Amino acid sequence: MSQSSISLPTALDLRGRRVLVTGAASGIGRATAIVLAQLGANLLLSDRASLAETAAEVRNAGGTYTTEEGDLTSDGFIASLFAAGRVHAMAHCAAILESRNWREDQNWHERFHRVMDINVRVPLNLTAAAIDHMAEHGGGSIVLVGSVAGRTGGTSPNTPPDYAASKGAVHALVKWLSRQAIGRGVLVNGVAPGPVQTPMTTGFTAGRQLPLGRLGHPEELAWPIAFLCTPAASYFSGAILDVNGGAFVG
Repeated sequence: MSQSSISLPTALDLRGRRVLVTGAASGIGRATAIVLAQLGANLLLSDRASLAETAAEVRNAGGTYTTEEGDLTSDGFIASLFAAGRVHAMAHCAAILESRNWREDQNWHERFHRVMDINVRVPLNLTAAAIDHMAEHGGGSIVLVGSVAGRTGGTSPNTPPDYAASKGAVHALVKWLSRQAIGRGVLVNGVAPGPVQTPMTTGFTAGRQLPLGRLGHPEELAWPIAFLCTPAASYFSGAILDVNGGAFVG
């Protein structure tokens, strides 16, 4: 059998499945969308920013998609994502990291609440809506993106405390939501990236101090996230995959 004739194993084949990807305009979200397209998924792409570049890359990968640009802090927008047909899986990659000069932030109180709102309340509300939707349609898979900062407090002294705390909360939510969803046929898992080359890590200069001597590439996170959306991950629930090049081993 030639290499070109090899087809996807059934357990990794996402043809006929619709997958929601948030934060799909750039970084890990965009890379995840492209990998899911390669696995045959029909994509629902969401972000506050323009999705034109991601859509073009998905097309180039042979994928099909629809786009929904909007703000996930709006419960109405979250509801709209599940109102136009079944969603089989969701990869929630949207999050924010504010300035690393947090000690000099004159609006610390407002900043802290903004980070917690986007990085903690949003995934909780979004996943709760996804669980209800998927349970009504026979089940599904959900992946939340945490961070090595939620495991260790960060990989550098400049990791903002609001970001580390918010990602630690995401890891706790993965476990709590898993227990709420498993009896309804919905699997909730997480991925905890180390520092990755994305717009979020612009200015991060400690890559050479990491065990692999470099930052991760977005696609190195996209494949584990996509795996958790496939039938191959049918016995995963409440797990957090550490994908950080050895920055955290535990």
